[in-house]
Amino acid sequence: MTRRSCGALRAGDTGAAVELCGWVHRRRDHGGLIFVDLRDRDGLTQIVFNPQQDAFRNAERLRAEDVVRVQGTVRARPAGTENEKLATGSIELAVDSLEVLNRSLVPPFQINVDENVDEGLRLEYRYLDLRRPRMQRNLTIRHRIIKAMRDFFDSREFIEIETPLLIKGTPEGARDYLVPSRLYPGHFYALPQSPQILKQICMISGFGRYMQIARCLRDEDLRADRQPEFTQLDVEMSFSTQDEVLETMESCMRYVWKRVLERELPPFPHLRFAEVFERYGTDKPDLRFGLELVNVSDVFASTEFAVFKSAIEGGGTVVAVRYPGGAALSRRDFDTLTEHAKSVGAKGMVWISLGAEGIKSSAQRFVSEDDAREIAQRAGAERGDALLLFADARDAALAAAGKMRVEVARRSGLCRDDEFAFCWITEFPYLEIDAETGKPAPAHHPFTAPMEDEWDLVERDPLRMRAQHYDMVLNGYELGSGSIRIHKPERQRRIFEMLGMTQEEIEAQFGFFIRALEYGAPPHGGMALGIDRIAMLACGEENLHEVIAFPKTQTARDLMMDAPAPATEKQLRELHLRPQPRG
Repeated sequence: MTRRSCGALRAGDTGAAVELCGWVHRRRDHGGLIFVDLRDRDGLTQIVFNPQQDAFRNAERLRAEDVVRVQGTVRARPAGTENEKLATGSIELAVDSLEVLNRSLVPPFQINVDENVDEGLRLEYRYLDLRRPRMQRNLTIRHRIIKAMRDFFDSREFIEIETPLLIKGTPEGARDYLVPSRLYPGHFYALPQSPQILKQICMISGFGRYMQIARCLRDEDLRADRQPEFTQLDVEMSFSTQDEVLETMESCMRYVWKRVLERELPPFPHLRFAEVFERYGTDKPDLRFGLELVNVSDVFASTEFAVFKSAIEGGGTVVAVRYPGGAALSRRDFDTLTEHAKSVGAKGMVWISLGAEGIKSSAQRFVSEDDAREIAQRAGAERGDALLLFADARDAALAAAGKMRVEVARRSGLCRDDEFAFCWITEFPYLEIDAETGKPAPAHHPFTAPMEDEWDLVERDPLRMRAQHYDMVLNGYELGSGSIRIHKPERQRRIFEMLGMTQEEIEAQFGFFIRALEYGAPPHGGMALGIDRIAMLACGEENLHEVIAFPKTQTARDLMMDAPAPATEKQLRELHLRPQPRG
C-alpha cells in the first residue's frame, strides 16, 4: 500500500492499491454511492464509497473539512464521467477502508468555492482561508519564485549572508519599529527597514557578491501593495557599474519568469526619469498599453477658456489622454469619469468625443473642430475615440493625466493580468522636497552616489543633482530600487553635511559607518526587489494579502492572533516602561 498525494494519480495508476490523506472538499450522494472529493495541497481526487463496504456508514457522516485517511484501489472512471478540468479527472479511488482522523466544525465560509468573503473574516480564520486552492497556488508560486532567485544568484557565485533584526535605526524614509532593551534601560533597538548599511559593510568586508532574502519592517500607513513587514531580495556587488547591476537584476527576473511561469521576457526598456514623467505622468509607468500623454498647451495658447488660460498663464500646462472607443460614452458616463478624475487629484476634466455624428465637447464653445483634430492627430486618436484634457500646474496636470491614463486602460480592457511589461527608470533627481518638512531630502537614501560628473553641484546647486539611482518597474508597480553607493568617507560625510546634519549628529548616527569606509571600501552598488509585489503580479492578484501567508490589516492588526496586544505589568517593569493613558 503506497501513500500518494491527492493530485498525483493518473490513468497509468489504474489497478494500484494506494492510501490517500486529506480534507473532505465536497461530498455527493448519488444512487446509493457516495462520492467525495478529497483535497490536499497537490489537488483533488474523487473517492467512491460502495454500500457493500463497511466504510460506507462512516462516509455518510462525513462533512466538509473533516480530515480522513482512505485506502483503496485506483480505477478508471466510467466512460462519460471523466472530468477534464482535473489532472486526476480520468480516475477515481474505490475505497476499502476509511479512518476519520479529525472532525471539523462548520467553517464560517465555504472553502470549496472561490467566492468573495469579507476580508476581516478571512484574516481572522486565516488557517481556513489558506486551505483554499487559490491561496495554496499563490504561496506555491511565491516559494518557487524565491527558490529560483536563490538558484540564480548561487549560479553567479553570490553568497547569502543573514543580517540581524535588532539594529540601530537608520534613515530609510519611514518610521522605525522600536524594541526596548531590558538590559539597557531607556535604550532601544530598531527593526530594520532594510539591510542597507549592513550589506554595504559586507562589501567593505570583502565578500564581493552578497544576496539575502531579507525580512524588513516599516511603521507606515498601509496600502493594497504595502505591508508593515515585508520580504525583499537584497543584492550588493563590489567593483560594479550601474550597467552591471542592471544586467544582473534583469537576468534574475528573466530566469525567474522562465523557471516559474514558463515565460520569455523581452529586454527591459530604459527610460530616464525626466522623459517618463512627461510621457506617463508617473515614474512607475504601466507599459502594457500606449496612451502616452500629449502636451497640447500650444493649441490653446490664445484661448479665452478661463480654466486653460489661467493654467497656461501661470506657467502650467494642458495635457491630453486618448480614450479608445470613448465616443460611445454618454454625457452621464463622462460626468462619472470627471468625478473620478477629481478624486485622483485633477481640478476638473474637459472631454472631446470624436463620434461618427461629429465632434462634441464639454467645452464646446472653446474647443473648435480644428483644435480637436489637431489634438487627436497628436494623441493618435481615431473616429470613435475620445480625448480627456487636464489643465493645472505642470506636475499636477501630468500626475492627474497619468492616473486617468491607467483608469482609461482599465475601462478599455487594456490591462491584462497575464501580460508583463518591465522597464528600468534611471537618472532620478538626487533630492526631493519632503512634504512634511519642506526641506530637501534624498529621493533614494543618503548612501547613494550622485552622477560622477555632478559632484560639484553638492556645493553650488544640489537640487540640480542627479543620482546613480535606478528603479525596476512592472505593470505600473515599483518592484524595487537600487543605486551605486558612495564609497569614499569624505564624500559620504559631505552628503550628510549637505542634508543639514551636524558633525555631532553624523558621529552619533553614522560614525561606525564612516570609520568602516576609511578602511579601504571598494566601489559598490546594489538593489532590493520586493518579493511580495513580484509574487502578487506573477499570480495576477491585486492585493498583497493574496500572496502573504499571514498579512496584517489596513490598520496593521493581526486578526487571527489579535496582535498587537497589551503587555503585562511584569513585562513593562522588566523593560523599564510604564503604560500611558490613551487620548
